[in-house]
Amino acid sequence: MVTQARLSALQAEGVTLLDPPTTFIDEAVTIGSGTVVHPGVTLEGRTRIGANCRIRSWVRITDSVVGDGVLVNDSCVITASQIDDEAIVGPFAHLRPGSHMKAGSHLGNFVELKKTVLGEGSKASHLAYLGDSTIGAGVNIGAGTITCNYDGEKKYPTVIEDGAFIGSDSQLIAPVRIGAGSYIAAGSSITDDVPPGALGVARARQTNVLDWVGKRRRQKTEVRRQKTE
Repeated sequence: MVTQARLSALQAEGVTLLDPPTTFIDEAVTIGSGTVVHPGVTLEGRTRIGANCRIRSWVRITDSVVGDGVLVNDSCVITASQIDDEAIVGPFAHLRPGSHMKAGSHLGNFVELKKTVLGEGSKASHLAYLGDSTIGAGVNIGAGTITCNYDGEKKYPTVIEDGAFIGSDSQLIAPVRIGAGSYIAAGSSITDDVPPGALGVARARQTNVLDWVGKRRRQKTEVRRQKTE
């Protein structure tokens, strides 16, 4: 039960609660001065929120540590994880236990981390699953990227070194290591290590069948003609 006295004490310490009646904050939670908590937020367990953060609506944070100057956008779920200073989370992001976003990293909409370290300044802006992974600094994770960490029996790690660029809709089949400064071409399924500075491509070559549409239409027309005769 959150008491009015508890909420008033936080406000006296410099925390802004935009809508106290819709805000749940456990007794053990600590929040730094200058932090703004929007309506509908739940802060549970031994969560620690730093100074000058902004926690937007419908966020749930449990047993986690959030640094200074962090922005948590709407509708994120964060459990037993760590978010360092100046990171940006969400909206609609999910940090499962054992995840760590380092300073200045960015996790965008519909991205899930599970037991993963996202390095300083690295970005996974949308629609990705990153599990059992160690991701270095300055890495860009394209939309639709998946670290395929489970083979049905065991979990395996993925390592992405500093400055790598992972193209959209890539699958990294663990265990695998992506070298520093390397590129993964969009739409690749990577099963082997990629050396530093290399381009990893693993997809079928495109084939264009000329006049395919016209031939198909002519065949359908001929079939209809034969049926009417």
